[in-house]
Amino acid sequence: MTLQTRLTERFGIEHPIVLAPMAPASGGDLASAVAEAGALGLLGIGYADADWFERESAKVTQANVGAGFIAWTLPEVPGLLERALARFPKAMMLSFTDPKPYARTIKDAGVPFFCQVHNIEHAKRAIEVGADVIVAQGTEAGGHGLDARSTMSFVPGVVDLVSRRAPDTLVLAAGGIADGRGLAAALMLGADGALMGTRFWATAEAAIPEAAKRKILPATGDETIRTSVYDIVKRKDWPGGLTGRNLRNGFIERWHGRERELLAIRGEELPKVTEAWDGDDFETANVTVGEGIGLIDDLPAAGEVVRRTIRQAADVIGRFSRAA
Repeated sequence: MTLQTRLTERFGIEHPIVLAPMAPASGGDLASAVAEAGALGLLGIGYADADWFERESAKVTQANVGAGFIAWTLPEVPGLLERALARFPKAMMLSFTDPKPYARTIKDAGVPFFCQVHNIEHAKRAIEVGADVIVAQGTEAGGHGLDARSTMSFVPGVVDLVSRRAPDTLVLAAGGIADGRGLAAALMLGADGALMGTRFWATAEAAIPEAAKRKILPATGDETIRTSVYDIVKRKDWPGGLTGRNLRNGFIERWHGRERELLAIRGEELPKVTEAWDGDDFETANVTVGEGIGLIDDLPAAGEVVRRTIRQAADVIGRFSRAA
């Protein structure tokens, strides 16, 4: 069972699903499993961690795997973008801050350029710098983004903009898409496919502690929050307005709204957070997921997520097509 779109045709994949390049969840095992199931896997290099890149790259077993970076960290590791482009020519995704300083490098390498955006001005900039694929991410998504636009209205706005200014550019929907209903909705909004993060975060192959995965199973999207407390304590200097969506826990309840106080003692709090991650204490360590957790109640293999999502999307689309 397949759903053919411009994304599947252009990238030679079976299904219009792309793995979000989540750091550290989207390692070599997860990216390979998604690709093996007929979708497109993106390795989540995140904060330009060269050691992580080498370790996880060695685990990749499939050709349909690209990579993704948090763009503002690229200057910290000169040459890593070029190494990633050579290793993963299927696709390169940049997220957060102006992509222009790196667009020419990606385009000159002949690698399809994915650019994540959070508002219409970002989308205009992505078109300007030559993005081949624009990922329109709503604020429902896990991880970092703006507390700005919801997926339902943002995606068709980007689709309309692209149709006028750059009709050959593809659009992916992201944010809150965790099953086939979400994929079907994304296609109906005009997107060429969906970029999915949280649903793949909760799979067997995701490079996340089992205790963190299990913590989300009884939770709902109401239990997530956009916050900067973990960025403060980990000394991650995110550009203004960008916060991370996480599952609420004791650490967030203690410090959200008291960011100035946390800034003053973050040196004392960081060891606690680090030790908590290693010790499976996710009342202290971060659980970086989106509102889609309310649609997740199991931890299957990633390939099963792809197949299940496609079956459900095809059923939903087919049901209403027959009704018409």
